[in-house]
Amino acid sequence: MLDKQGIAKRIAKEIKDGYYVNLGIGIPTLVANYIPDTMDVVLQSENGLLGMGPFPFEGEEDPDTINAGKQTITMLPGSAIFDSAMSFGMIRAKKVNLTILGAMEVSENGDIANWKIPGKMVKGMGGAMDLVASAENIIVAMQHVNKAGESKLLPQCTLPLTGVRCVKKIVTELGVFDVLPEGCFKLLERAPGVSVEEIKQATAGKLIIEGDVPEISLIY
Repeated sequence: MLDKQGIAKRIAKEIKDGYYVNLGIGIPTLVANYIPDTMDVVLQSENGLLGMGPFPFEGEEDPDTINAGKQTITMLPGSAIFDSAMSFGMIRAKKVNLTILGAMEVSENGDIANWKIPGKMVKGMGGAMDLVASAENIIVAMQHVNKAGESKLLPQCTLPLTGVRCVKKIVTELGVFDVLPEGCFKLLERAPGVSVEEIKQATAGKLIIEGDVPEISLIY
């Protein structure tokens, strides 16, 4: 299985040269550490930063320089800082090429639930609803099953929705999946050491498997 760093490494391979990318809270923030130096990629943080770099080394943190998840980050040369209105103007105007989000559940139709668990206190949905409503390319980084071992790739989401029919691809500790327009998950790659049968058993939603499914490679 992949750990969180492995999921982030695999998602980094989806980023193309010249992309503007928004990284959500959780596993997506780790993606910044695995973008090759040879690529020209601009990371946007919804709290008002364009040009986010990797996490700082211990002892080099600046408490005033944080991402949307309140983690300390670095800024690359040429970075820009602005207010939230400008940040969400970029998002709503579809200036971001790729959005990478975490999720608690994803349905086989591409619906995503990632902002609220009923009965638990939350400060708000943050920028997730703007991102899923505006982004044309959304990749989800998530755990395949919950702590009880129950699938989080479902026929229908059971938690309050953040967006509908918006997720294009999912990377979990078990594999890489496309979300097809007809309403199903398609297994593209499996994690090293994980069998197709294990992935079938861990996936509650409709799953399409065609031919031999290759193992995930984390090498560019």
